Amino acid sequence: MTDLLQFDENLFYLVNSGCQNQFFDWLMPLLRDKYIWLPLYVFIGSFLLLNFKQKGLYLCLAFVLTVGIADGTSSQLIKKNVQRLRPCKVLEPRKDMHLLVPCGSGFSFPSSHATNHFAIATYLFLIFGKFFRWIKIPLVLWASSIAFAQVYVGVHYPMDVIVGALLGFLIGWGVYTLLAHLPFDLALTNP
Repeated sequence: MTDLLQFDENLFYLVNSGCQNQFFDWLMPLLRDKYIWLPLYVFIGSFLLLNFKQKGLYLCLAFVLTVGIADGTSSQLIKKNVQRLRPCKVLEPRKDMHLLVPCGSGFSFPSSHATNHFAIATYLFLIFGKFFRWIKIPLVLWASSIAFAQVYVGVHYPMDVIVGALLGFLIGWGVYTLLAHLPFDLALTNP
C-alpha cells in the first residue's frame, strides 16, 4: 500500500507540475467549475424534453438521479469513511507544486467531480449512443478533461480521479440498466 501511495504522489507531481503551462493554468480551473457546464446541462434537458416529450421528462429525471447517486455515493458514503486528505492539505509545499483553486475542506477520495461527470457521460452515451454513435469519444474526453483538471489544479491525487471515473461509469451504467428494466418503454427513437 505504501508503494501505491508513493506512486500516486509521484504521478500527482507529474501532472500538477510536469504538465504546467500558461494555457492549462487558465483552462483547468474553468473545466472543473460546475457553473461553466450549466449551459450544457440546460441544452441536454431541453433537447430531451423538446424531442422526446414525456419520455424526455423521465430521462431528465433519470439524469438528475444519476448525478444524485454519483455525488451522494462519492461525497457522503465513500469520502466520509475513507477520509483521505487532499494533496494540497498534506504534501509539503514545494516550489514545483501549484494550487490553482482553493484547496477545499472536504476529503479527497474519490473525486466527486470525476464520479459525477463519468456517471453523466456513461448515462448519456448509453441513452444516445444508438443513433449518435460518434458521441462516445467527446463524452469520454469531456469527463476525462474534468478529471485531469482535478489533479492539475492540485486538489486530487490521480487515484482519486481514476477510482471516481470507474465509480461514475458503474453508476451511469446502473441507472441506464435500471431504466431498461422498467415496465414501460423508455427506449429512444431517432429524434
